[in-house]
Amino acid sequence: MSGTATTSSSEPSSTGNSTGSGNSTGSGSGTNFAGSNLYYAAGLSADQRKTYLSALKDANMKVLRVWLDGASGTTKGTQLTGYPSLEPNTIGTFDDTVMNNLDDFMVDANSYGIKLQISIHSFNALNSKDVYGKQYGISNFYTDTQAQSQFDNRIKHVLEHQHKTLGKQWKELNQYIFAFEAENEAMIGDGQSFITAHQQWQCDRATTIKSELGNNSGILVTTGGASWVDESMQSDWFTCDSLDILGFHGYGTTDFDTSKLQSYVTKAMSNNKKLIFQEWGACYFSTSNNNCPEGSALDSDTRNKNIQQWAGAITDAGLPWLYWQAIPNADPHGSSDFEIGVNTDPSWATLKQVSLAASQAKGAFDFSSYLL
Repeated sequence: MSGTATTSSSEPSSTGNSTGSGNSTGSGSGTNFAGSNLYYAAGLSADQRKTYLSALKDANMKVLRVWLDGASGTTKGTQLTGYPSLEPNTIGTFDDTVMNNLDDFMVDANSYGIKLQISIHSFNALNSKDVYGKQYGISNFYTDTQAQSQFDNRIKHVLEHQHKTLGKQWKELNQYIFAFEAENEAMIGDGQSFITAHQQWQCDRATTIKSELGNNSGILVTTGGASWVDESMQSDWFTCDSLDILGFHGYGTTDFDTSKLQSYVTKAMSNNKKLIFQEWGACYFSTSNNNCPEGSALDSDTRNKNIQQWAGAITDAGLPWLYWQAIPNADPHGSSDFEIGVNTDPSWATLKQVSLAASQAKGAFDFSSYLL
């Protein structure tokens, strides 16, 4: 998902009906769970973290996906303590403020039974002309060998970051970190054909992560999804040794079809991979769900029914999921509004309900050793 208004992901404007009831016990005998995204988590104060993490715990959410992009001011109604991007001005010159902030966050999260999934970069930042976007543009960032080498250096810097209070490198913190991903929605700016032609980029970056982690780190390596379900499931990624998880992103309602998702579950199981529905959401507006810039408000009952149906469809397929996104404050209902404010939103009780249902369902994959 595009986390900022300066970027838009290119989900298809498809429509259709999902099949989930939310009453299934899933498609296997593994461990299921739910969680959320909060791309600007590094900017939350201690009090905000307490409010937010307590609510996630009440919903039995187990994983929170966070980014390393900079943020400041007010985002999604959340008043942030500002922090710069990891490489704010020059490639290879790091400002570790965002990671130091997440050091505090992950310790707090652990006390609530929650681990972090850390996205090392985002297409959003690239498209907004961060240091890599300024030097390479979009396509060349993924094809230029120097860019790849420089980005691998960023990956190594992140995994070797020494936690400021625990005294260990992030790659050693399997009680705090669930997974690493190289980039949120890598390559989406050039369309599905570009992604298909450059699948190796994802595997190469995963190999860099895995080489830092080793094979028995207790931390998983995942993709960062794409614009919709099929685009997120490139064939070569199923056979990339360094990838443990492939992540779905999807907002079009046909992406919430249980039978469609189960076809990928079968493929993943045959290739010894795991799957997570890493981003999905229910639009606040009465627009098409995958085209949600602004509009009139959808009535709460209809939105809640959408949440129940779509979460149920994903859970019925045996998949864990991360909602885009639960936020620590009342939702101001800005553009591209999928957000649900914990404790305050008319849809929070519903999201909490489907999260609890997911955690009680059987999943297709066993994540038990990776969760708190």
